[in-house]
Amino acid sequence: MRVLITGGAGFVGSHLSDGLLARGDEVFVLDNLSTGSIDNIAHLKGHPKFHYTIDTVTNEPVLAELVDQCDAIVHLAAAVGVKLIVEAPVHTIETNVHGTEVVLKHANKKKKLVVMASTSEVYGKSVDVPFREDADLVLGPSEKHRWAYACSKLIDEFLALAYWKERKLPVIILRLFNTVGPRQTGRYGMVIPTFVRQALAGHSITVFGDGSQSRSFTYVGDVVRAMLGLIDEPRAVGQVFNIGNGQEITIGDLAVRIKDLTKSASTIVRVPYEQAYEARFEDMPRRVPDISNVRELVGYEPTVELDEILQRVIEYFRQQ
Repeated sequence: MRVLITGGAGFVGSHLSDGLLARGDEVFVLDNLSTGSIDNIAHLKGHPKFHYTIDTVTNEPVLAELVDQCDAIVHLAAAVGVKLIVEAPVHTIETNVHGTEVVLKHANKKKKLVVMASTSEVYGKSVDVPFREDADLVLGPSEKHRWAYACSKLIDEFLALAYWKERKLPVIILRLFNTVGPRQTGRYGMVIPTFVRQALAGHSITVFGDGSQSRSFTYVGDVVRAMLGLIDEPRAVGQVFNIGNGQEITIGDLAVRIKDLTKSASTIVRVPYEQAYEARFEDMPRRVPDISNVRELVGYEPTVELDEILQRVIEYFRQQ
């Protein structure tokens, strides 16, 4: 296949590029480097089947030419990270909604498969755990900017599924749950790289809120395996899939685990949400996926559990 990855110089996109090239596919990356990095794809520059363009998905002539060259588009380009979302809600909404709109419009001209990355954030404040793809979604009020990201990605989902229903554009939607691994930075609030950097430097490990909020973390290599399986599966078209790992841990316990694994002398400090983000900030209390749909369709099972994920991330940052 010839695959276009928007946001392909990002954390997930660069690992997906590795996976596609390893199985013989040709990869075209489009990235404006707003949250991605050329360092993530530097090791691929000499590969004969790897091509990259530094530009934005909203540059329609560039996007249209790349779409025409490819069999499928994996749309990863988005504004990501809670810190960025709270600080720049206009950028978040415009980037996510308009970027997806442009990708779908050009893909539809040639009916190219679109695999669109969504997020576990769309489940919002739901307490119906583990989250199923057909469950109700519970978002907070519009005056709280924290929910702008979830809402923008949910609009992306509705638009993609509308293209499938009305115009028969083949689309697959992936709700990614806390994907982690080497090459991920903590620049925009990603918790594991932030904690690891703090622990290795001997700085305070900063837990936002009371630390009781829980997450389930998935190794990026497992996520890429699921994505590759779904790209190849015609029955996946028109469906939404959770991609994650059901192993749950509180953020407070995660801080302790990282402190122990790094043998760090850091102290663990709790920072109120209003100090970390903004007044009246709301967080998701739990975020755990039901992965039965992707398991049944392509046999997906996460293979890298939390301690090994943490060890790999710690080693990556030590090498840096």
